Amino acid sequence: MVTLCATDLLVLVDIQNDFCPGGALAVADGDAVVPLANDLARRFQAAGAGVVLTQDWHPPGHASFADNHPGAQPFQTIRLPYGEQTLWPAHCVQGTAGAEFHAGLDVPMASLVMRKGFRPAIDSYSAFFENDRHTPTGLAGYCRERGFTRLFFAGLATDFCVAFSAEDAARAGFTSVLLTGASRAIDLNGSLDAALARLALAGVTVMERI
Repeated sequence: MVTLCATDLLVLVDIQNDFCPGGALAVADGDAVVPLANDLARRFQAAGAGVVLTQDWHPPGHASFADNHPGAQPFQTIRLPYGEQTLWPAHCVQGTAGAEFHAGLDVPMASLVMRKGFRPAIDSYSAFFENDRHTPTGLAGYCRERGFTRLFFAGLATDFCVAFSAEDAARAGFTSVLLTGASRAIDLNGSLDAALARLALAGVTVMERI
């Protein structure tokens, strides 16, 4: 059992309608993370630790949407100026119901909603950097200002936004833990195994639950 303290932070990643069953980019069993996230958030609150949310927040013409590339199909990989990019169905468009948090997510104690992916020409899996791997979101600065040193990640999807966030947290100097039990994966063409391999190299602890 992990003992939580005030320098710990729970980062709940992209628990939004479009990533849950019935959504535009649904993750299988994605809504199963909602009660687990609620329980984790209450545990962190009881320990005096922090909770933040991330929210995918794309403009309608986002570069990662397959619809914006004539002849392209969702889940195809193309090359954009910043590197390889998987193309997705349009999802989490700003101001739409799909971009809203799942109705069952009950985390009023969250002190920050970090929106990402709002720049039209670049995607953002990580809660720390855009997909160019250089442009920061500001979350690292927030964590340092607040004194958080150990970060726990859960949400959607394990092999993309959750994993990239956990990896970048470790590379930014934080102790990073990914909770697989409260996350669900897309597993696109082996993406889950690839993500787990990257996490091991980055020094991220991967565990089912705390």
